[in-house]
Amino acid sequence: MKRVKNVMAMITLGLGLGIGLEAAAQEALRAPAYPLITHNPNFSIWSMNDQLNQESPKHWTTAHHGLLGLIKVDGKPYRFLGKETKVFNSVLPTNDQRDYSMSYTESAPKSGWEQVGFDDSGWEKGQAPFTDRRDVDGTFWNSDDLWLRRSFDLKDRENLEKLFLKIRHDDNIKVYLNGEPIYQLMGFIHRYDYIEIPQNIKENLKEKDNVLAVHIRNTGGGRWLDLGLAEGVVQPEMKQLTAAVQTGVHLSATQTNYEFDCGGVALTVNFTSPLLLDDLDLLARPISYITTEVKSKDGEDHDVQIALGVSSDLAVHQPSQEVAASRYQEGKLDIMKAGTVEQDVLGRKGDDVRIDWGHLYVATVKSENTQHWLNSEGNILSTWDQDHTSKEDLQSRGIMLNTSVYMGSVGSKAKEQLFLLGYDEELAIQYFGKNLAPWWKTSEGGSFEALLEKAADEYKSIAKRCDAFNKKMYRETLKAGGEKYADMCVLAYRQAIAAHTLVESPGGELLFMSKENNSNGSINTVDVTYPSAPLFLHYNPDLMKGMLNGIFHYSESGRWKKPFPAHDLGTYPIANGQTYGEDMPVEEAGNMLLLTAAIVDQEQDPAYAKQHWKVLTIWAEYLRKSGFDPANQLSTDDFAGHLARNANLSVKAILALAAYGKMAGMMGQKDVEADYINESREMAQKWMKLADDGDHYSLAFETPGTWSEKYNLVWDEILELNVFPEEVADKEIAYYLTKQEKYGLPLDSRKTYSKSDWVFWTASLSDSQEDFNALIAPMWKYANETPNRVPISDWHETKDAHVMNFRARSVVGGYFIKLLY
Repeated sequence: MKRVKNVMAMITLGLGLGIGLEAAAQEALRAPAYPLITHNPNFSIWSMNDQLNQESPKHWTTAHHGLLGLIKVDGKPYRFLGKETKVFNSVLPTNDQRDYSMSYTESAPKSGWEQVGFDDSGWEKGQAPFTDRRDVDGTFWNSDDLWLRRSFDLKDRENLEKLFLKIRHDDNIKVYLNGEPIYQLMGFIHRYDYIEIPQNIKENLKEKDNVLAVHIRNTGGGRWLDLGLAEGVVQPEMKQLTAAVQTGVHLSATQTNYEFDCGGVALTVNFTSPLLLDDLDLLARPISYITTEVKSKDGEDHDVQIALGVSSDLAVHQPSQEVAASRYQEGKLDIMKAGTVEQDVLGRKGDDVRIDWGHLYVATVKSENTQHWLNSEGNILSTWDQDHTSKEDLQSRGIMLNTSVYMGSVGSKAKEQLFLLGYDEELAIQYFGKNLAPWWKTSEGGSFEALLEKAADEYKSIAKRCDAFNKKMYRETLKAGGEKYADMCVLAYRQAIAAHTLVESPGGELLFMSKENNSNGSINTVDVTYPSAPLFLHYNPDLMKGMLNGIFHYSESGRWKKPFPAHDLGTYPIANGQTYGEDMPVEEAGNMLLLTAAIVDQEQDPAYAKQHWKVLTIWAEYLRKSGFDPANQLSTDDFAGHLARNANLSVKAILALAAYGKMAGMMGQKDVEADYINESREMAQKWMKLADDGDHYSLAFETPGTWSEKYNLVWDEILELNVFPEEVADKEIAYYLTKQEKYGLPLDSRKTYSKSDWVFWTASLSDSQEDFNALIAPMWKYANETPNRVPISDWHETKDAHVMNFRARSVVGGYFIKLLY
């Protein structure tokens, strides 16, 4: 395919999402969620609000990961980060607080079952939680539907402040209080959440015979129900707080920068996770910087104090877990650390989970103007001015690690304060029975305290390097695809990287292992690696090798015996072998061949392919036999279901065979090269006839009236394979432009949802910058307007921008595909 090179006569280096560049012509993108601390799937904190100080930051799973920032200006306190922790008093306890039972039935009851006067005497009684787990004390439940009633009395109801439903459930549910609906969700929450109950329903509570009624339906996966009531209490001291006025927020590749007005001073708060892909030691160092800078904005001097509170929720799976915290000094640092008492290292795996082993660290450089303290109430303001010299250890639930800094008199010259947040996992991954330490322990060694000190010493130089990379990346993505494209790449950068963890295998190989966030929790999923690849291929092919090494080892060691690659290596963080329930033979074989060829192409050296040639040949032979006209099987778009004769999957197999031929040629096997390249070109001609549907090509062979994005075609040009005639992509692009919805191009003719990573790949097939922009602009609009405030989802509805599922996944690394052309 011939490509018209993108020559922009004039490039305005806009702010867009880039920090430090000139003002942009377009509006700044409102991120669905703003990255604050981003290192790996366990240490990943986001602001899911336009305003940094309107709600608590969250882990990508949406569990609260409390950070609270306060500033006193001339004695008046302002909140600039997070929101004060809600305090809940139990009104009707859940199972984590006290045993209780409910009446239940697995057969659909008569109408009115949710009302107070309903007779449930014929129902069974069972102890909470209701679950299909045999290892939990509760009531075993393995049917599809369950109806439950919990009767209770309530004293002092007139004195209750705000009332909340406290609930944890899996999965679809509707809850009533005295016959009135108070909560409904299609989905599940694997941790306790608090849902405020409307005031009019609260006022109708009685002293005796109130009823919580529930209908819960299992649609797949586990089963769980536990619920009660809690009173939300506002701490008196927090009523003194004024929210600082946020005046700006700017994203760059490695930083998120906020600006505030706080009375007479201007405050800048910068979050830096130095994820520089050309420096593996820095990339894998699990330490982020939070810096605050203050200066007078009215020409007067002001007395300023800054405080930062960090919740131990960062180190637990559930807030109910007991935590031990301590504060101490080491070297030039004041340090606080916290971790669970239990420390069940590598003991928890799955998707919607948080780490509950290892330790959280908060550190500052020693200063007589700085104090540190621990408290279990989460209230900085009430304890700020107390004497904190004595208590150095605390064991409790929900501990806050607090730091305050007296900045003194602040005038027009800015004053800066540096905070360091780090997380030592102790052990990161189990790899075929071997427990692997985080990369920093094998590369740099020493204690985590020493690593913190090194991070503090290097802060200024790292900040300069981050700033330089931020500008470089923005410029090259701007040049490649325009402002909206550059914005989306900036948005994707940290998310894509932080869905991985870096470790060294027992054999000394680099392993850069993804977690399949919010889709099933698999580790090192091949068809998640595939769409993620462009970012890493462009900036560091060694990381791309790290994404493939484990899959190669699985086959080459003899553990995986099938003639195509495994789907995954397990469930994060346990990589002992595939746990996904079904193979994707053509999908994964094509992925591994194409990605290996992409590494070879980037390095212009066949060494990596030569190292794995035996198993690559097995996979190529499999595709030669079974890839062109795929059987009824899953592809990477498995949520769309099985599909036989999948035309896009066939494209992948055809190009993978050509890629194998190209690698063979680079290794001197010219006869093999000619054989595979010629056959792939013959397949392409046959493909065009079987998929032909007039003005486009069909979803599956010989299915007229259907269509799909043929995103796999990108490799034909990137790898210079020249297998498909140029007219194939040209015809497809022209057709796609007629199928766009308000928020993007649907994946195919079956539904109106889209996969944004594939839209970026599809758009890059265009020879026209105008057509490319036309396909990317709705993706920008989706990110800017989606009502779902989570790290950007790659799967959304094109008619209304709602997220279908998936968030915080690495596949947004695929947005960088244009840089490979």
